[in-house]
Amino acid sequence: MQITLGNPASAPQPLSPFYSQVARVEHADGSALLFVSGQIAEGATLAEQTRGVFETLDALLKAHGATMADVINIRTYLTDIDGLAEYAAVRREFLTGTPPTSMTFEVSRLFRPEARVEVEIVAAVSPRPGA
Repeated sequence: MQITLGNPASAPQPLSPFYSQVARVEHADGSALLFVSGQIAEGATLAEQTRGVFETLDALLKAHGATMADVINIRTYLTDIDGLAEYAAVRREFLTGTPPTSMTFEVSRLFRPEARVEVEIVAAVSPRPGA
């Protein structure tokens, strides 16, 4: 098993240099688990922020040869649980297959005062051809 931590150059860069956006845990057969740090995004509305978050998550997955279809777990942090339907509508645009396991929490605030949503994911990546 090999563990790689990093910030793919092809994806939006983290807001702080003090964490890695993706931990890739690769197995001998080439399969891997991707642990993606919580992501926030700019936007005036919860829907805009949610869309930005999922676009960043999608880019981080693509940098590791994965897609949103590979997501097996998602954790969502909302500063107002009353926005759950607005968040869920955007989430469904990105997660179109069988839904992953999921937890959603209401939190009093996130590390940026303007952030209304933060999402972290785990994805399972199939072995690479020829691995």
